[in-house]
Amino acid sequence: MSHKNISQKHESQKHESEASVSNPYWKTKDMADMTAEEWENLCDGCGKCCCIRLEDEETNAVYITDVSCKLLDGQTCRCTDYVDRKKTVPDCVTLTPDNISSLQWMPQTCAYRLVAEGKALPDYHHLVSGSKETIHERGMSVMNAVTSEILVSEAEQARRIVIWPGEPDLDV
Repeated sequence: MSHKNISQKHESQKHESEASVSNPYWKTKDMADMTAEEWENLCDGCGKCCCIRLEDEETNAVYITDVSCKLLDGQTCRCTDYVDRKKTVPDCVTLTPDNISSLQWMPQTCAYRLVAEGKALPDYHHLVSGSKETIHERGMSVMNAVTSEILVSEAEQARRIVIWPGEPDLDV
């Protein structure tokens, strides 16, 4: 291989690298074409989707609470049994490119929802900021602000409706 070819190869790799920074995969790929790793990496780790939601039977309005799924670790905002979560929590929803657009109860700040709607990821998202801690530092997660459903009666849940940062105000 000649020196010229090596230089050309290096220059090509440099341009590919620059393109991936200016055109990240979540902006250039269809969600259905993302690898499993890319899909999972979209999650910002806020934990909002793991909070119990209540639906008003008369209006069908959905309200979010500060009561979390029993598998959510409220100090890390991570599922304690992510791989096998459906065994313990059968109604846990697995997000997919096929269902994300129809899940209107997902947080408005959810990266999956934002990408599906063609919107930009916020500056606190780890794929933008470079740190998975930024979301917690900015107060955009439920870290240290939720109580496990194991500790809260079903009757008490309705008194625990909250509005998380970045979410719209509710008429409660």
